[in-house]
Amino acid sequence: MRKEEWLLCPICNSKTRIKLLENTVLENFPLFCPKCKHEIIINVKKLNISTITEPDAKT
Repeated sequence: MRKEEWLLCPICNSKTRIKLLENTVLENFPLFCPKCKHEIIINVKKLNISTITEPDAKT
């Protein structure tokens, strides 16, 4: 039996439209949350989610 989970938004903790399996690997994935309307870059390995913070553009 394989383990699967819904990917939760790191900002508002609501369910997104992405389902993860235990062997899913995502790198620099732009995750969009339909509830809070934010987009964040994430990495996923073995159901461990880490966010990537990008420095703001200097003007």
